[in-house]
Amino acid sequence: MATSHAPHPAAHNSAHHLFPDGSATGADRAFFLLRTVFVVAPIAFGLDKFFGLLTDWDAYLAPWIDNLVPGTAHQAMLLVGVVEIVAGLVVAITPRFGGLLVAAWLAGIIVNLLTMGDYLDVALRDFGLLVGALALAALAWDRPRRHTS
Repeated sequence: MATSHAPHPAAHNSAHHLFPDGSATGADRAFFLLRTVFVVAPIAFGLDKFFGLLTDWDAYLAPWIDNLVPGTAHQAMLLVGVVEIVAGLVVAITPRFGGLLVAAWLAGIIVNLLTMGDYLDVALRDFGLLVGALALAALAWDRPRRHTS
């Protein structure tokens, strides 16, 4: 006699809210998780550039970049904050392009950190995030448009 395995009730309920027809797949759930984190994290980090609750962001700016941009390192990091907030909003609105934007932004951060020779652990973490942003973009391009906006 064949047995059927019912999905876990919590998984079914969360999928039901996102996909009322109950058609949520693992890819759907992965897309939702990645989209959520790449909306929330860039906006949160961008806002913190203005409030400085998490860290001293100015210390993460490579001297050669600081020499290229006008103003102080702090002013440059405020601009970085604006870019990060915009990137999070782009992911929210159009994850197909937002995922690619975040991946490109993370690549820039990685280059910045590697050229400093410091914060290599952060550069490695950001590489993992870059791969996640590319996964979001790939999943978004595979989805029908009605599910990505």
